Amino acid sequence: MLAQRYFEESFALLEQLKSEQLPRIEEAAKLIAEAVAAGHTFYAWGGPHSSLPVQDIFWRAGGSLLVNAVFTPGLSLEDGPIRLTTAIERAEGVGQACFAEIGAEPGDVILLVSTSGRNAFPVEMAMAARDAGLKVIALTSMRYTEAVESRHKSGRKLYEFADVILDNLTVPGDARLEADQLPAPVGPTSGWVGCFILQALMVAVAEQLAEKGIEPPIYLAYNTEGREDYRARIETLRRTHGTRFGGVYSPKRAQK
Repeated sequence: MLAQRYFEESFALLEQLKSEQLPRIEEAAKLIAEAVAAGHTFYAWGGPHSSLPVQDIFWRAGGSLLVNAVFTPGLSLEDGPIRLTTAIERAEGVGQACFAEIGAEPGDVILLVSTSGRNAFPVEMAMAARDAGLKVIALTSMRYTEAVESRHKSGRKLYEFADVILDNLTVPGDARLEADQLPAPVGPTSGWVGCFILQALMVAVAEQLAEKGIEPPIYLAYNTEGREDYRARIETLRRTHGTRFGGVYSPKRAQK
């Protein structure tokens, strides 16, 4: 029963994540909390499937409003076909151009999600961010990225530009289960593991901000009682926080 094997391997993977990645999650949270406390901004990018963890922490009930999502035209699954998104992700110069459009400033923090970490777009985003004086958090798979060659002319990969590396422990190719009756492995993990890691990260950020005496702007679901009063409180926070939050950034659209 492959479904049962998937459950069992997933539970084991969660235990491994807790033992190996929790210190890194706290370290990444410290970078974000310290930047926000100093009035800087937190950005997050991922694409194409790597955008799913970013979407899961953006405008999410119970999540942090500090997330400013960077969405790139052509690198969303709905923009398909997949060969087009693949071509854009591998094209040199596009990642650097995209970063220039978001208006990031020295002292800001950017989270970049790419499981293989090999394509030109995330590499250039990381390079440009470091050159601009940002702190970089990479969510990637070290096992995967070390098994492949870079597709950027520099020969480097995403993790090499990161101040903190969060490892989603994905196997090369992502799918974990093999069976004689199937033509290829099944059971990818990078999506839900990425969501899990980033939700844990934002929980840690909220805790660390509160410990600094800073009220973390937490998103309250629309379908809860007291939502309107809470929304007014959040708007006050937005005016006084000193940092951008809840924005969408892309070459086509920028809300600052």
